[in-house]
Amino acid sequence: MLTHYYKYRRVITRFRSGALGNEMDNIAADLSRLGYKSTSIKLYLARIARFSGYAMDQGYNKSSPIPRKVVDCYLDNIPTSPARWASQSAIRHAQRCFPDRFLTTPRQNEVVPDGPLLAAYLKHLQTIRGLQPKTCEGLLLAARRILAWQKMHLDNGPLSGLTPIHVLAMTHDLLVECRSDVSRSSATSCIRSFLRYLSWTNLNAQELAQFVPKTAYWHHAHLPPQLAWESIRYAVDAIDLTTASGLRDRAIILLFATTGMRSKELRQLELDDIHWRAGELVLRQTKGHRNRAVPLLEETAAALAEYVLQARPRIADRRIFLSLVPPIRPLIHSGTLSRIVLTRLQRAGIPIQRGGAHLLRHSLATRLVQKRRPIKEVADLLGHQSIDTTSIYVKVAVTQLTDVPLPFPGGKS
Repeated sequence: MLTHYYKYRRVITRFRSGALGNEMDNIAADLSRLGYKSTSIKLYLARIARFSGYAMDQGYNKSSPIPRKVVDCYLDNIPTSPARWASQSAIRHAQRCFPDRFLTTPRQNEVVPDGPLLAAYLKHLQTIRGLQPKTCEGLLLAARRILAWQKMHLDNGPLSGLTPIHVLAMTHDLLVECRSDVSRSSATSCIRSFLRYLSWTNLNAQELAQFVPKTAYWHHAHLPPQLAWESIRYAVDAIDLTTASGLRDRAIILLFATTGMRSKELRQLELDDIHWRAGELVLRQTKGHRNRAVPLLEETAAALAEYVLQARPRIADRRIFLSLVPPIRPLIHSGTLSRIVLTRLQRAGIPIQRGGAHLLRHSLATRLVQKRRPIKEVADLLGHQSIDTTSIYVKVAVTQLTDVPLPFPGGKS
C-alpha cells in the first residue's frame, strides 16, 4: 500500500525498516479506508515512520511491544506544541490499528511512581464523590503536581511528613503559573481536595487542607459577555446555505442561540433525542447529572431538519453533528464548535473579544432577563440547579433598575 503514495524506493524502504515497519502498509490501507485525503495520509505515515525509527534506535525490533514510556519520551523531545500534537495523533492511530504492538500498562517488574496512590484517588473521586471525568482529570493533575513538589523539596519523604509550613510553601509555588483569580481559586480548591483525601485515608494525620490560603475571587465581579440578538440574527442570515457546512453551522448557531444548551450537550445530541411532534430536544447526562428537555423553536427545527435531510453524512453513528470532510466522525471537541461559532460571527463582521459557543448561551440568558422572564424559568432552561448560578444575569438588566429605587423623601413621587 505504501507504493500507492510514494514512488521512491528508498523512502518505502526507510518506512519499512523501523519498529513498526511490518505494519506500515496496513496502517496506510486503514487510513485510506477511513477516507483520509492522500496528502493527510502521507503526513500521518511520515510521522509514524519517524517514531518507528526512534523506537528501533531505542532497542525495540519489529516484533517486540513498545512501552508507553518510549512514546512519552519521543513526544517530550519534540520542540513545538503543534508538531507534538500532530505526532501524538498519528501514533494514536497506529495504536488503534495495532494495539498488540503497544504496552498500555507497565510490565510486571516496572514500577510506576505513585501509580497505586493516584489510582486509589481517582476511584475515590469517581465512586465516593461522583465527579465527572473532566473534573477528575483536573484533580488528578493537581495531585501529580503536589507529589512532584513533595519529591523535589522533601527528598521523596513520606506524605505523613507534610506539615502546614510545607503546605504554605507548596501552594505558593503551584500558584506561580496561575494568571487569573479564577485559575488561582481553582488550583487551591484542587490542592485542598487532595489534602483532604490524604487525611481521609490516614496517609497524613493532620487536617492540612485548612492551611491552604484562600484566594480572592468574586463570582459576580464581572458582567457575562453577550451579543445583541440583532448581531446573532445578522450572522445567521449571512451564512451561505448552498453548502453542507453552511446548513450544519446554521443549525448549530440557532440551537445555541435559542436553547442555551452547553457545548457538550450539543455534541452528545443523537437523532433519537429530537422529538419532532412535541417540538423539543432531550438533553441527556447533562452537567447536573440529569436529563432535561428544551423547546425546539420553529426556525431552529426547520434548520435542523434541513441539515439532517440534506447535509448530514450517512454513517452508522447516531450523533447529529458530524465533520463533513473525511474521515467522517462526530464533533467531539468543544473547541471545534467554538471555532465554528467564532468563524461565522467574524465572517459577518461582528467584533468578538472572547468566547465562542458559550457566548451564545450568555446572550440568550441576558435577553430573557431583559424581557422580564422569571429567573426560575431562565434557570430551568439553562439547566442550573441553583438560582444563585443564574443570578449573575440579573446584573445586566440595567433598564429595569429604574423601577427599584423608592421615591426620595420629601421629593415628588
